[in-house]
Amino acid sequence: MKNLFYLGIAGFVLFEIANVYFIMPMPGSQRMGSLDWAYMLYHGRWPIRVVFGIMLVVGFMSAFKASRWKAGSALALLIGVGYLFNLEMAAEKMFLQPQNLRMADAQNNAVKPEKLVLGVAQNGQAKAYPIQFMGYHHQVLDTLGGAPIMVTYCTVCRTGRVFSPTVNGKPETFRLVGMDHFNAMFEDAGTQSWWRQATGEAVAGPLKGSLLPEIPSTQTSLQAWLKLYPNSLVMQRDPSFSTEYDSMDTYDLGLGRGRLTGTDTLSWNDKSWVVGIATDSRNAKAFDWNRLKKERIIHDVVGGQAILLTLASDNQSFMAFKRRDSLTVFALQNDTLQIGNKQWDVLGQAIDPRDEDLSPIQAYQEFWHSWRTFHPYTTRY
Repeated sequence: MKNLFYLGIAGFVLFEIANVYFIMPMPGSQRMGSLDWAYMLYHGRWPIRVVFGIMLVVGFMSAFKASRWKAGSALALLIGVGYLFNLEMAAEKMFLQPQNLRMADAQNNAVKPEKLVLGVAQNGQAKAYPIQFMGYHHQVLDTLGGAPIMVTYCTVCRTGRVFSPTVNGKPETFRLVGMDHFNAMFEDAGTQSWWRQATGEAVAGPLKGSLLPEIPSTQTSLQAWLKLYPNSLVMQRDPSFSTEYDSMDTYDLGLGRGRLTGTDTLSWNDKSWVVGIATDSRNAKAFDWNRLKKERIIHDVVGGQAILLTLASDNQSFMAFKRRDSLTVFALQNDTLQIGNKQWDVLGQAIDPRDEDLSPIQAYQEFWHSWRTFHPYTTRY
């Protein structure tokens, strides 16, 4: 019977490791096509634990009589592994949600103007979420213009997305469950489906294949965003997470050299920056950040749509716009776009209020490894 005890210990330990291994950045785990297996393990965790628990109980006395030290050491190992993999290494325990989501207007804002933000505007209201804060939290549930929004950011992919947190027609809450192919995953409370941050797609669970409605967002410096939306509210520091925020202070500039979040300053390597534009589910293109910094303005066509991609002089704020056709060519000088006697700022606002603003098209800054993984049909500029 003592063998049953040690089999239960071994099974328990291996299960607790496997339950986390497939959805956390461990050696080899993020390059496997094992998401369905990981989902099955996670959602079957209690029946599996009960089976191994019964084995432990049945064999405990025999193992304890045979060797108290050996049986005690095995139990200590199990407790240690259980604590490590269920508390210390669980994504939702490592990255907590704001305890006090504070927003401030431009006059009362304490975030530095050069900091990167993920900005979003709808129904007459605008808000900005500093990437320094979002990089720790991964997701913030908020409201904008009277509707719920889910602001997300994945530091390992260097990409932000904003979604309507609507599942089966009603607002839902989400928790960070782990990652797949180095991208954050969230689980909704209602159906317990797993959703990929980079695409908003349910990749496991009852709603697999469904999509969260995406809300257009813009990544700029805070200064540029407030120029575009002077009445915007700005997310402020939550004092409970000052240490976590401080550890992200240089992330905006790509100065970190961490294995997962560090930047490669060369072009077209895994951790190189690109700007990605997808016009539909089969047409996407990636633009090298280094080339964009050099050229400042790029004219191209993506999936039949003529586009314009610009980078402001702050080397942070980028915007993409639709062009009427491929023959429409803009000039850029001192952060001013121009065609003939018509002018726009680099964010697409018309200088002359009698002219129309440029029509934006969604563009994302992202690590190259992430963009090509989740847009396998992408081409390169």
